[in-house]
Amino acid sequence: MNLADLNKVALAMVTPGKGILAADESSGTIKKRFDAINVDSTEDNRRDYREMLFRSQEAMSKYISGVILYDETIWQNAKDGTPLVKLIEQAGAIPGIKVDEGTQPLPNCPGELVTVGLDRLAERLKKYYERGARFAKWRAVIDIGSGAGGRGIPTMTAIRVNAHALARYAALCQAAQIVPIVEPEVLMDGDHDIDRCYEVTQRVLNRTFQELRVQRVALEGMILKPNMAISGKKCPKQASVQEVAEKTVRLLKSCVPAAVPGIAFLSGGQSDEEATAHLDAMNKIGNLPWKLTFSYGRALQAAPQRAWSGKADNVPAGQRAFAHRAKMNSLASTGHWDAALEKQAA
Repeated sequence: MNLADLNKVALAMVTPGKGILAADESSGTIKKRFDAINVDSTEDNRRDYREMLFRSQEAMSKYISGVILYDETIWQNAKDGTPLVKLIEQAGAIPGIKVDEGTQPLPNCPGELVTVGLDRLAERLKKYYERGARFAKWRAVIDIGSGAGGRGIPTMTAIRVNAHALARYAALCQAAQIVPIVEPEVLMDGDHDIDRCYEVTQRVLNRTFQELRVQRVALEGMILKPNMAISGKKCPKQASVQEVAEKTVRLLKSCVPAAVPGIAFLSGGQSDEEATAHLDAMNKIGNLPWKLTFSYGRALQAAPQRAWSGKADNVPAGQRAFAHRAKMNSLASTGHWDAALEKQAA
């Protein structure tokens, strides 16, 4: 492992004013997105859509530091035969790859999941590196139980098992000279309030960093991709933007070592503008030991998907919508976003 090189890539991923495009939707997830805009989820359509994003010169060169790809996408070529990874590199961004293989029910823990994909991961990482990937992503999914009977979820079993797998993945990545994005996602589905989310996320992050240390993962050569401290979607009292920002910053300061180069948040089902506003408010607090930026999927792509709607004639409109969302999040990543900018664009 060459830690200096890993650190260089990690710092490039959180370059001020830039963030990561999560274009790693599984075939099932992108089908749901395409169903919503009445587009068939064929291999060609998936390629055309992602090619549209990667050829969006303004967004990719100015606001995007890296792109997380799905296994299908990393091997695909654009319509003119150029590998999609080359389009990303030509725009000045870093290609990355999602390496987990989804989730399975966790034995003896009803309603909880464990992420799988460690088998043969070392071999896969070698091939991905040869193809151009310089970072990877693995997502652990932690649910918060709903209602009075849900206080037992997440169990310590689910937290420990998923943290262990995240750390094993991260160690394998660094051995393959690939920067791991460590993503322990506490879901915002449910009726819990922000304080319950804070408490669960704190347990998850503490356990994750404990495991990372046990497995000798070099913190300078990784990126953390956490959820924000936020109210559950069904919670009757939604926390304000300022409360989310203050509690998330407090939480991270209590759990995340300063050696980590950067934190790239997931949007986790927030609306486009909410995800941007929360990131901006955190960066306005300032005086943070790590860079705070975005690693958004839906919050960057929902608008361009609607604008494109599967039609070649709509590619310029799709690219404009992508550039706008990327620019808004770029501003938020330096604490310079303002809601008025959204209205001007509209």
